[in-house]
Order: sequence, then C-alpha cells, then structure tokens
Amino acid sequence: MNRNASALWKGNLHEGEGTLTTESGVLSKTQYSFRTRFAEGLGTNPDELIAASLGGCFSMALSNELGLCGFHPQRIQTVATATLEDLPAGWTVTHIQLDVHANVPDASQAGFMDAAIAAKTNCPISRLLKTNISMTASLDR
Repeated sequence: MNRNASALWKGNLHEGEGTLTTESGVLSKTQYSFRTRFAEGLGTNPDELIAASLGGCFSMALSNELGLCGFHPQRIQTVATATLEDLPAGWTVTHIQLDVHANVPDASQAGFMDAAIAAKTNCPISRLLKTNISMTASLDR
C-alpha cells in the first residue's frame, strides 16, 4: 500500500511559500510557509502535520488494542504536541507529547493503560519517528 502527497515550494526560506496536496484530497493546495512554522499566519506546517499524523495513528491503534481486549471505546481524544528545537545539528523535533482521554465502558484503568502503551509502541507512525514520545492517558468515567 502506498500513499502520496505533494509539496510545492516557491522562493527562498524566509519569504517563500508552498502548498501541500494529498492523494485523498483532504489537503488541496494547503498553504505552508516559514511564517506559519515559526510565527503566525494562515496555513499549516510540517511539525503540525507530524503531530496530527501521530495523534490519528495512535488513536486508531488504541481503538484496535482495546478491541483485542474485548472493549468497545466510545470516544478517544488525543492531543499530540510536537516540540521543535534549534539544536547544533539544526531544527529538530525533539519530543512529542500525547495527551489521551478516552471513554471505554467496562475498561479498568490498568487495562486501559496497557492498551495505550501497546498502541504508542506499535502504531506505524510511532515506529517511524526517531524522537521521544511521552504520554499521559486518562480513562473518563
């Protein structure tokens, strides 16, 4: 299975701008630029998209892990926060924090945490990233 996205960049780093388009069409000439990465402005940036990708992948993986344990989650909400730092080697995503809240009827906190840890370890995007991924997870009642 292959998925693709295209990026078009015009101009220099600080004043240029680009667009991102995905095969699915969910992103269609979506703006990104230096300004939207390091300041404010309309558009997205690669770090935000990495955080969204990990949050979505993790939530799906957690749903699967809970299902394997016989639970049926009603809602999983994950906020993923990517930290970008200027290191001697260059700008680097040094950390991603996952904050997870889920409603899973009949699940124990311990069982939920086991499923969340397995999901964080096994989701394809987690395995792709070479950065520290931490997590807080709470089971809503």
